[in-house]
Amino acid sequence: MVAERMPAMPPGGFDAPEPGEDDVAVLDAYSAAVSSVAETLIPSVASLRVTRQGGWGSGAGSGVAFTPDGFLVTSAHVVATSARGTAAFVDGSEREFRVVGRDPLSDLAVLRADGDLVPARLGDAARLKVGQLVVAIGNPLGFAGSVTAGVVSARGRSLAAGNGRASRLVENVIQTDAALNPGNSGGALADSRGRVVGINTAVAGIGLGLAVPIDATTRAILASLMRDGRVRRAYLGVAGGSRPLPLPLARDLGRGRALEVVQLLQPSPAATAGGKPGDLIVQLDDHPIEGVADLQRLLVGDLVGRACRLRVARGQRLLDFPLIPTELV
Repeated sequence: MVAERMPAMPPGGFDAPEPGEDDVAVLDAYSAAVSSVAETLIPSVASLRVTRQGGWGSGAGSGVAFTPDGFLVTSAHVVATSARGTAAFVDGSEREFRVVGRDPLSDLAVLRADGDLVPARLGDAARLKVGQLVVAIGNPLGFAGSVTAGVVSARGRSLAAGNGRASRLVENVIQTDAALNPGNSGGALADSRGRVVGINTAVAGIGLGLAVPIDATTRAILASLMRDGRVRRAYLGVAGGSRPLPLPLARDLGRGRALEVVQLLQPSPAATAGGKPGDLIVQLDDHPIEGVADLQRLLVGDLVGRACRLRVARGQRLLDFPLIPTELV
């Protein structure tokens, strides 16, 4: 048997193939998009330094200017209980700011800085698609104006938020693989046109970052914080999760799920109205309820003190309970 001869190794080993023209064009387009976003947004992103209440210690994070007259948005946990701090921009300027309002239940806060700012454009996270390019700009580990890029890994995630007395799920959170590190919180997550579609809020693991979306809900929250310094929410006093409806009720209602009342808080409007654990909430006024997110979207400040009707399935029966939501405090 004759052994097969192996081809001789070329001098210096094998070289990687040169990228083709198509590859170079794609890389150039990607780089141009990221560079354009960075050039547009970096002047609007500040490095925040806050002093904790009572002067004990300090914290850091990022903030994004969104009006020319000094308003910035950041994460509520960045400013925590602080009332004031300093915002530093990449052009070397520093501005004192005060906290106008914070909403831990959405992890958003609004600041007001001295002087004029370069505002970022706010986009709409509802239009994002999985796989779409996003760019994160912030101040991780104290490195101002840092830029990372990635894609939208997933949409529709939920993030638990709380204020020590109440808790809430932040819905439609954006998951991205753009590298985030401590100090990125409160910074911008932008689309390829330089529009801010999210506020970076958490590092959930290696290659996994989360951002609170900029959408109709968060725009209303920012408006409330600017106007009132807080966000009013209605309170029913129920805790639960989505559950399939019994088949006959599902056919009658034309949908398959409802919100099961796992816990009924005492005292609360729902308990006073006659609700019980095990009830399946199917409707609030004329709005169908299939899960926690559906109910949360309806529990806005305008509902506080207003008579409404809660429809529940109990066994095979549909029951209506009149109730008056109170304010969540």
